[in-house]
Amino acid sequence: MADKSAKLRINDQDYELPILSPTQGPDVLDIRKLYGQADVFTYDPGFTSTASCDSTITFIDGDKGELWYRGYPIEQLASQSNYLEVCYLLLYGELPTTAQMEDFRTRVTRHTMVHEQMHNFFRGFRRDAHPMATMVGVVGAMSAFYHDSTDIGDSWQREVASIRLIAKLPTIAAMAYKYSIGQPFVYPDNELDYASNFLNMCFSVPAEKYKVDPALARAMDRIFTLHADHEQNASTSTVRLAGSSGANPFACIAAGIACLWGPAHGGANQACLEMLREIGTVDRIPEFIARAKDKEDPFRLMGFGHRVYKNFDPRAKVMKESADEVLDLLGVGDNPTLQVAKELERIALEDEYFVSKKLYPNVDFYSGIILEAMGFPTSMFTPIFALSRTVGWIAQWKEMIGDPQNKIGRPRQLYVGSDKRDYVDFSKR
Repeated sequence: MADKSAKLRINDQDYELPILSPTQGPDVLDIRKLYGQADVFTYDPGFTSTASCDSTITFIDGDKGELWYRGYPIEQLASQSNYLEVCYLLLYGELPTTAQMEDFRTRVTRHTMVHEQMHNFFRGFRRDAHPMATMVGVVGAMSAFYHDSTDIGDSWQREVASIRLIAKLPTIAAMAYKYSIGQPFVYPDNELDYASNFLNMCFSVPAEKYKVDPALARAMDRIFTLHADHEQNASTSTVRLAGSSGANPFACIAAGIACLWGPAHGGANQACLEMLREIGTVDRIPEFIARAKDKEDPFRLMGFGHRVYKNFDPRAKVMKESADEVLDLLGVGDNPTLQVAKELERIALEDEYFVSKKLYPNVDFYSGIILEAMGFPTSMFTPIFALSRTVGWIAQWKEMIGDPQNKIGRPRQLYVGSDKRDYVDFSKR
C-alpha cells in the first residue's frame, strides 16, 4: 500500500514518511512513527487533514459532489434500492441475494419490539423533554435490558446487537415522540415495511385506523437511505472513539446520538427550517441575502454549503425531488416555506457571492421541509436522522472492532498553558 514516501527535515535531521495510496481520494502521509522517531506531534484542529482510520464503507469526493456506499453511488441506491437493502450493504459489504435479503428483513422485523420494562423507563422523563434527550438516555440504557449482546469479543453478540439496534431505533424514536405529545405508545406492526412501520408508530392512535400512504413511506425510506452513512463525520468519529475503549455497542451508539444532536451536525435541518420560517415570504429574501453577505452581521444561511462537499451535495438533488413529490401529494404545493426555499436556492445558485464560495444547497435544505409536511415537529428531525444513521455507526463500529490496527483513541495537543509553577499558600496570595 505504501509504494511512495516523503522526506521531512526537522533540526537538520531527515525522516522518511510512507505515503499510502487509497482506492479513491488523496494520498495519505503515514505519521504513526513520527512522534517516536522525531519527538514531535502534528497539529490539526478538527482533524480536517487527518485520516483516523482506513475504511471500506463510504467514500466522499467533496469536489465532485460524490457519495458512495461500498462503491455504489448514492443516487442509484436512493432511486433503485431501499433502506433495509442499504443496511445489508453497509453491514456486510455486498448487495444481498433474494434469500439473504429475506433472511435479513425477517431478523430485523422480529426484533422491532422493545423490552416491556422500557415503557416505565420512558415515564421517568419529563413530558417536555426533547426527544433527542430521551433517545440518548434510552439507547444508552439498552445495555441494561439486553446484556446478552454486550460482549464485543463475541462475533455473534456483535451481530445480535447490530440487528437489535437497527430494528429498535425506529420504535424508540417513535416512543420518544409519542411520549412528548402525551399519546400512548404504538407497538410495531410486523406486516408493515420498515418506513411504513415507523410512520404508523408515530401517527396512529388506538381510537382510529391509520393507513400509511405508500408515497410518504417511499419518501421516508429515501430520507433513511440518504442519511445512512457519511464517512468519518463528527458522530461517526465519536462512535469509533467510544468503541476504541471497548465500550459496549449500545453505549457507543448513544454517544453518537449525543454528538449528532449538535446544531452544526444533525440539528442543521431543524435550524434550516427555522431560518426559512424566519424569512417568511419570498419578498424578504433579498434582505436576508444581504445579511448573509455582511461580515458584521452574525446571521448566516443554514442549509447551504458543507464542510466536505465543495460542489452540489448529491443527496440534496434526490431530496429536492422528494420534497416536490411529498408537497404535491399532500396538497401543499403552494407552501410558503417551500416557495421561500426554491427562490432562495435559485438566487443563491446565480449570485456571484454564493457561486464563488460554492455555497450550494445541502441535504438539510429540503429534508426539514419534507418532515414538516409529513406532520413531524422540528424536535423530531434529529431523532429521525439518528435512527437513519444508526446502521452507518454500527458498520463503522464493527469495522473498527475487526481492525487489527485498532487501538484506543488518544489525540495529542499543543499545550499553550502556564509553565511549571509552585503552589502559593492562601496567606501569600
